[in-house]
Amino acid sequence: MKNRFTLKSAMQVSLLVALCALSSISETFAQEEKQFNFSVALNSDQFFGFYPTFQGSYGFSEKTALTFYGIHWGGGTGANWGNWTEFGLGANFEPTEGLSINPQIGVLSGSLLSSGAAGGPSVFGEGIVPNLTVNLLKEKVEGQFYFGYYAPLRDEAPTAQGSTYSYIHYWLSLGYRPSEFFSFGAHFEHLINSGGSNIESSTDLYQWLGPYVQFSKPGGGPFARFSFGTDLVEGNDSFFKLTTGFSF
Repeated sequence: MKNRFTLKSAMQVSLLVALCALSSISETFAQEEKQFNFSVALNSDQFFGFYPTFQGSYGFSEKTALTFYGIHWGGGTGANWGNWTEFGLGANFEPTEGLSINPQIGVLSGSLLSSGAAGGPSVFGEGIVPNLTVNLLKEKVEGQFYFGYYAPLRDEAPTAQGSTYSYIHYWLSLGYRPSEFFSFGAHFEHLINSGGSNIESSTDLYQWLGPYVQFSKPGGGPFARFSFGTDLVEGNDSFFKLTTGFSF
């Protein structure tokens, strides 16, 4: 009887330990799901064409998180730039509720920066892009500021007349949220060819200004935004930009 009781007790203790372990693992997974965020966006405009993007984060605290992102430029006109691809890492900080500051640094692969897509090889690490994104999301106000500098790391220009390229890309949007479902506002975006190994002066490629409308699922999830308006660069006419995204 004593041996049976001991065996039974051991089985009960083992079962209790297993249940506690499963509960702990389940709680850990639940916490990790809260800490991890991921979103995908499909973008289209008349300059870059079609280019999917993704971004993710893993929170270490309520105010800080590791971030990563990628841009499949090769999905649009980037296919002519050696299947241009951008991937980067950074950190996100939330100094106050509704405001986040996200510095990141990306690595570029392809042929645009290293040879101006003028016949040079498509290479890994052709350039680097330090960038900063600031997001604002309040009950009635939303906004975003982005600034990125695209700098070449390699010179693969095939001839003496060839050149590397560098770019400055930034935008600012600010909008009003009558509800969680609908928002509207203004969008300004500027892309500059800032020079290269054989380029002395900078050139404005586009300078867009116009309104946007956005529809979002309340509480997070899918959204769709359409921006349109004028192009302030002489010789250009107008712009249009469509984005739809999903958060997981």
